[in-house]
This record gives sequence, C-alpha cells and structure tokens, in this order.
Amino acid sequence: MDFGERYRVIESRDARFDGRFVTAVSSTGIYCRPSCPARTPKPTNVTFYPTSAAAHLAGYRACKRCLPEATPGSPEWNLREDVAARAMRLIADGVVERDGVDGLSRRIGYSARQLNRILVGELGAGPIALARAHRAQNARTLITGTAMPMADVAFAAGFTSIRQFNDTVSEVFDLTPSALRSRSRATPASGAPDAAGSIRLALPYREPLDVDGLFAWFPPRAVAGVETAGPRRYARTVRLPHGAAHVELSAPERSKGHPRIDAVARFENIADLPALLSRVRRLLDLDADPQAVDTVLSRDERLASEVARVPGIRVPGALDAGEMLIRALLGQQVTVAAARTQLARLVDALGDKLPLSIHDDDAADTHHRLFPTPAAIAEHAHEILRGPVARTDTVRRVAEALADGSLSIDISDTRDDVTARLTAIRGIGPWTADYVVMRALGHPDVFVRRDVAIRSGARTLGFADGDAALAAEATAFAPWRSYLSMHLWRAAAAPTPASTPPPTSHPASHPKEHP
Repeated sequence: MDFGERYRVIESRDARFDGRFVTAVSSTGIYCRPSCPARTPKPTNVTFYPTSAAAHLAGYRACKRCLPEATPGSPEWNLREDVAARAMRLIADGVVERDGVDGLSRRIGYSARQLNRILVGELGAGPIALARAHRAQNARTLITGTAMPMADVAFAAGFTSIRQFNDTVSEVFDLTPSALRSRSRATPASGAPDAAGSIRLALPYREPLDVDGLFAWFPPRAVAGVETAGPRRYARTVRLPHGAAHVELSAPERSKGHPRIDAVARFENIADLPALLSRVRRLLDLDADPQAVDTVLSRDERLASEVARVPGIRVPGALDAGEMLIRALLGQQVTVAAARTQLARLVDALGDKLPLSIHDDDAADTHHRLFPTPAAIAEHAHEILRGPVARTDTVRRVAEALADGSLSIDISDTRDDVTARLTAIRGIGPWTADYVVMRALGHPDVFVRRDVAIRSGARTLGFADGDAALAAEATAFAPWRSYLSMHLWRAAAAPTPASTPPPTSHPASHPKEHP
C-alpha cells in the first residue's frame, strides 16, 4: 500500500487494517491503529510505520484512546515466508527472551548482523526493538486485564527486571504501570487469578469469525486426559519452553467492545505466557484477515453461497507441531474415533501427569496429563499401538527423529522445507505433509492433496472431480487455499447445517501412503 491508500484507510477508520500498520502523528507525538476514532490528522503530519516498534524508535508513544497494542497481529506473518515474516513469528513466540538475538538468528539461518539489517529495512526496527514492542503489548494486556502484582506482570511479559518493565511501559504508553491500570476500562478484580499461576486474558480477533464452527472442530478429536471440548469451549494441557501449562478457551456471546476470545491459563512457569499467547492465537487462527479470505473465495459462484452462510471460516492450528505430526500419522486410513482411541492409549500409558502446582481438582477426570514426549513414544509405541505394523513403525521412527533432533518442524520453517523433510520419510506421503503444514505451521495457502472428503465436497459444489483437475482449479483461490479446503470439508458433510463442524472423517479419507 502506498501513502494515499493508507491515508484513505485511516479516513474511513477501517478496522480490517488494525495490526497491519500504525499511524504516527507528528503534531501530537502519538501513534494510532488505523481505526482510531480520533479526528483524522492532516497528511503533512502523518507517517506510517509497519510496526509499533518502528514508531517507538521514532519517538512516538501509543494512543491512549484506541490502544494500538490491543489489536490482532498482522496476517502477513502467516502468509509470507521471507526472513522478516519468519523472524516475526519467532519473536512473538518469545524466542528473543529465551535465546537472545543470536538464538533467533540461528533459527532463521542468518548472522545477527544480517538479520538486523533485513528487519530494519523491512519493518523499521531490529529484533531487539521488535521483541521489546511485544513485551510492551503483553504487559499492557496483563496490566489492564488482570489484577496480577506488577512484579509478576513484568516477568510474565518477558522483562528481565522491574526497572526495565517500568521504563518501557512509561515510554511506550506515557503512563506508569499503575496509572495504566487505573485508567483501564476493565475491572482488574474481574481478571483476578483463580489460583496461583492462573490468569485471565482477552484475545482480540478480526471479524467475522465462525465461532461455532471453529470450536466444533475440537470435540470429535479431543483426546481423553489431555483435552476437553464443547460448544464454544476448548481446554487442554500443553508443554511450553519452561514447563507445563493448562489453558481453557471460550467464546463469549458478543458484547460491547472489541470481539474477543477469553483465555484462562495456569502455568508451571509464568515466563511461558508469551509462548502460550502466540500458540493459542495460531491454534484459533485469530490473526487471519477473514474479509480478504472471503472476498477471494466468494468471487467463484460455486463458493459464494457457502461463504455467505459461513463468513469468517478459520483453519484450526496446533499448539505443538510434533504432537500434530504424531496425531496425523495415527489418523491415516482410520476414522477419527479410531485415531482418538489410539491416542488415548498413548496418553494413558506414557503421558506425564500434570504438575500439582497447576492441577485443577475440578478437571481431575478430564485433563490431567500431558501428551507423551517423542522419546517416550519412540521407546514404547510398539507395545501400545494397535493396527498395521507399518504404521506403528512409521510412528516410532518419526518420534525417534523428533526426539533426537534429526527431524524438526518449526514455525520459522517454510512450507517447502517442511514438506521436503516429511515426504523424505518412509511412510509419509503428500496428504500427511499438506495436513501438517496447514495445521502446524498455520499456513493459509495449502490445498490438501489426494483427500477423498475434499473431492466429495468439491463434487457437491460443482468443482472438478479428480485430484489433478481439482488442484488446478484451486490455484485461483491463492493465497487462501487452506480456507478453500475447510469449505470443501464442510461441504462434504452436507446436508448438515453450515454451522456444524467440518466432517470428522477427513484425516482417514486420503489414499494409502505406502511405507
């Protein structure tokens, strides 16, 4: 977008562009989200920045009226696969706080100096400033939405000292942390921790969102001991860089204010908050641009009515890429229910118990274990799993590779890299690779190849029959083919209402992938 296009966006206060760029106003010294309700500044006083970090470096502070730090993330970081996008995904996950800039650079495959030059050129700020901006955003969320003590907020947001926390918050928001909390429209008591290490948060998203369809994805796949799911609710345990956590997600009925998903989390180590927030947003695809997706899909008359019935369809992601791969392998050639039974056996036999520090007595019979580690699966899979020996052998070999590091799936990877790594493994074919890339990486442009349910949905809507012909037609929907896949899976379940979940048989509906 050029200056004129961005200026027209802020004149119209178009909320679709919140999180894509910020508007800095020289006459006030503040920067705003594009939809800020304040009077539109003169063009001569405006500078647009791609990130809030760039605005910070230029000496601007965040608007206290529109709260530009409270926007969904940019959908570009999932769509793009260049160095800047890969770095932004890792920065949001807290890699700089855990491993420093050198660790970030190694994950990307560049020197720290090269990476800094690329990010400054692309985004107007280097990795340190970008990570600082994310810390400030996390801090604001905790300050205004919880009653956590400020010291706990500081370390949960990723700061290494109270002084650094105070200085950053004061500089970015022109308010001390205490003043920022007192000005908040939220009632801190309503977000008070339920127990030690437990916090409540509100996760913003862009509308529209197919809430019922998104949350309906999880119940048929919920694994006993790890997950529970129901209408507009999903809860599970998860391993994070510093320890275990439990998170419960729910979608409130629409109320005043910005749309949100509610999250309640309990941590073994609260320093894992940034990583959990990043992964939950990817799990629910909260940074998507649904209007851009729906616009492209609805141009085809065969899809237009489907998009109108189900606006804002999302692609469910994954909290752990290795777990997602194991689940996909066990879903090959069987029903979802059969795969879930196999996974439940693994969890019951090999899943570590949730630490008592974050155990919820009310959930003792539902989610009290962690998904097994790859090392445990590699050692014991042949003793626990039932079914074809070839599939069990594939699961064992893949788990072994995940455990020793010879196979990795990272959010900084490109689609082609992950696909090449997976399909090089005996027993993994195109369907599994596509499915894992779409869900584990959150890639928006994957058309799942060789899927029987997708072909069935395509026939229902009048698309070509046959893998090659259908894949060729799907190119017209780039860069949003993952969402096309979701619509075709849903169409395969016809004549069920559009608000029901996508079909639960598709992981077993692809052709046999020979070991």
